[in-house]
Amino acid sequence: MRTLKRIATCALLVSATGLFNVANAHITLEYQVANAGSGYKATFRVGHGCGESPTREIVVTLPPGVEGAKPMPKAGWTIAIEREKLTPPRTDHGKAIAEEVRRIRWTANTPADALPNAYYDEFVLQARMPAQAGTLYWPVAQVCEQGRTDWAEVPAAGHKPGDLKFPAPALELMPAAGGHAH
Repeated sequence: MRTLKRIATCALLVSATGLFNVANAHITLEYQVANAGSGYKATFRVGHGCGESPTREIVVTLPPGVEGAKPMPKAGWTIAIEREKLTPPRTDHGKAIAEEVRRIRWTANTPADALPNAYYDEFVLQARMPAQAGTLYWPVAQVCEQGRTDWAEVPAAGHKPGDLKFPAPALELMPAAGGHAH
């Protein structure tokens, strides 16, 4: 319960300070605060297409240190997972892990399955967050029938995401509250 209160307080502080300006961000995370070292359900909200053109593909690049990502299937969409080799491999529950998910791609199966500009939708994955507190930026490519937008800009020191034209969705990792990592 203490962890939930802490996350809610942090979310209010983040909102009040203007760290995240969702009015200007067009692909956002549903929950913008999590504990470092914890499991996290990343829900990417896509609020519009590219102009009037429907969205036919969403590509999420995972930030460094994010582990064990698994996407949620969507009816009418195909998932492709890109992995990269780990050197050295990491160990998870006694098992050697030699590759890690780095990119997840959802692609509409047909033009009728694409996300029309008049609607919004959500694309979901779960993963384990890095143990270090701080801000994680999740670059997202939004590919439409006509056009593409790369939501990948990261604010420079002393600047806010609201100052950017195409900000990457951001997640604030708070220090772990103790206990087991997942």
